[in-house]
Amino acid sequence: MSDPQQSVAETGQDPLKDLYADWSEILATTENLTIRLFRSIFDEWHQPTTEPTDVTYAEDTVGGVPGIWCRPLGADSSKVLLYTHGGGFAVGSASSHRKLAGHFAKALGVTAFVLDYRRAPEHPHPAGLEDAVAAFLALTENGVAPEDITTIGDSAGGNLAVATALALRERGKPLPGAVIALSPWLDMENKGATLVTNDATDALITVGLLEGMIAGVLGDQTSPTAPLANPLYADYAGFPRLYITAGGDESLLDNATRLNALADAAGVDVTLSVVDGQQHVFPFNAGRTAAADDQIAAIAKWYAG
Repeated sequence: MSDPQQSVAETGQDPLKDLYADWSEILATTENLTIRLFRSIFDEWHQPTTEPTDVTYAEDTVGGVPGIWCRPLGADSSKVLLYTHGGGFAVGSASSHRKLAGHFAKALGVTAFVLDYRRAPEHPHPAGLEDAVAAFLALTENGVAPEDITTIGDSAGGNLAVATALALRERGKPLPGAVIALSPWLDMENKGATLVTNDATDALITVGLLEGMIAGVLGDQTSPTAPLANPLYADYAGFPRLYITAGGDESLLDNATRLNALADAAGVDVTLSVVDGQQHVFPFNAGRTAAADDQIAAIAKWYAG
């Protein structure tokens, strides 16, 4: 009997790309799309991800921020992945990302807490960042060592994972032991060259989509060059170990490469992994494609490092 997971990998299917194509069609053809429907569409983000085995979930509130714990069987509960979901700061949720976080927690042998941070446009910057910092500090107050916390996130959540460490440093607080950024969206000015060069291969991201999300999260109050909103303007001196991954076909690719260059120039222990032919946040295909599973395994090896 053939292995379904292997057959998907061998045939070159990409469930995430198919989902993005569906979403793009809906966004292009639906007039007056409300924020509620927009969010409900993006809560389908979990669909390409298999349910990881031997992982339990529990809703909780940490530092006043609701979210979902992912607890793999036998995981080291003294170590925590603080996961901030993607979705342009406006969509996505702990529910849409819990399976992905579960895969990471299981591979790394730790627990994960996926934040339901406050979202734009109702709660513009720095609301989401403040929630991530509050949750981090609450974990430390509850006995988790700062160095045993890894901030991790995808897309806008990758921005938050990076900015959380920057904000903690600004406040004179202990930093996380590591930061993992999956296809981070950092550039609030839309200056990236791959927005043009990868436009034809990215199944989801468009400049128009990003412009709407930037307007929602920054409004008239925050500069697009403020370092905690746009970490491409931040100083990375003393930043924790950093792992960055991105897909070779995505329009936000150069957000990852620019972050890597900045961190490397500041002397950070940084690893960049760009996987050819992959879409934005391709680890969402966990359990379905070799590219996703191999990347999660590579991150687990780096984490154990």
